[in-house]
Amino acid sequence: MKILLLLLSLIARSSQLTLNECGTEARRPQITDIAVECGTSSIGLAIQICPVVYTGYNETLLILNHMLDTECRATLDESVSPPVARFNFPLNMTHACGSTFRTTSAAGTGIFSDFSNIQTVNISGIIRSVDPTTGTITYNAELKYYYSCAYPLEYLVNNTQIDVSSSSVSVQDNNGSFISTLSMELFSDANFTVPMKIPDLGIELRTDVYVEVKATNLTGQYHVLLDRCYASISPFPSNSSYFNLFVPCSKDQFTTMIENGESQSARFKFPAFRFIEQQNETVSTYYLHCITRLCEKSSCSTFKQCSNRRKRNTVDTTSVGITKTYTITSPEIITKAESNESKEEPYVAEDEDNSNVGLSVAVGVLAFACVVAITVAAMLYKKLKN
Repeated sequence: MKILLLLLSLIARSSQLTLNECGTEARRPQITDIAVECGTSSIGLAIQICPVVYTGYNETLLILNHMLDTECRATLDESVSPPVARFNFPLNMTHACGSTFRTTSAAGTGIFSDFSNIQTVNISGIIRSVDPTTGTITYNAELKYYYSCAYPLEYLVNNTQIDVSSSSVSVQDNNGSFISTLSMELFSDANFTVPMKIPDLGIELRTDVYVEVKATNLTGQYHVLLDRCYASISPFPSNSSYFNLFVPCSKDQFTTMIENGESQSARFKFPAFRFIEQQNETVSTYYLHCITRLCEKSSCSTFKQCSNRRKRNTVDTTSVGITKTYTITSPEIITKAESNESKEEPYVAEDEDNSNVGLSVAVGVLAFACVVAITVAAMLYKKLKN
């Protein structure tokens, strides 16, 4: 009874839309009346209000997951045509206006086909109408609007341009993406505070390159876990030459993992190298690509166990099976070619030193031989004279 009185008071204060104002939009509800926008930090719902008014309700009588909190209520938006009732709530398991969070796992496909466990989180709920009619009967039909958003938790983060698709609108459910929250940046210090500036002539070989893949504006229950990072001479993941910095359960001996799956940042470092096929070029230019997983805090440790993962040995970036490929920009890496002088000077100096030592020894031996010969000759001459 208290809930009904509260709803009635809300109706009295609301700016109600009349059937006359709806015009041709006043009709029976249809399944396409709800649009779902799956954002990176919140979910937006828009319900055409005229069919709601036609049925005998208004925006104040549409209740999201039985939640009467002010932030979970609908607002009337007459700036669009047709007008809609809008809901917007955060992607937060502790307060998502009663939405249900469900995480599912399945084998990966396409470029993720070597991973046996790819997770997707599904966020769903229902909007119901509340009938204000008192008495035994009512002539108002009950309205129900279901919604759901599916967010895959595995992404390819590489060095190409940002290609984040705008959130599409669909009927009742939708696929969302957290890809726009991910970024990759290179640093030159162990504290990850000094961005790496790569000159045109490149950085020195064996220079430490610190890499950070970070999520921003991401709901707090997820951490960033790097599954695999590799370098290629092409800015696009393709069949060009590549080098694995690390793959599940294995890494290059010179790659150091600093942080992975423990927060909303993943960090590692590696010494700058060059591709042999670019040995005749002044500099060696290549790019980083990282397959990144967003894992729930409670399950990140599971994905770091080798028994639950399949080691990836080959690159298959041309496989089909993924409907969308998302990429994020990071700078190219350029390393210097060692000059002839830098390679030869140490050896020239060493040869000169060796020659000097050898010459000194030879001169000493020759002088000693001369002294011995003179001494012997003198002794023989003295003996013969006597």
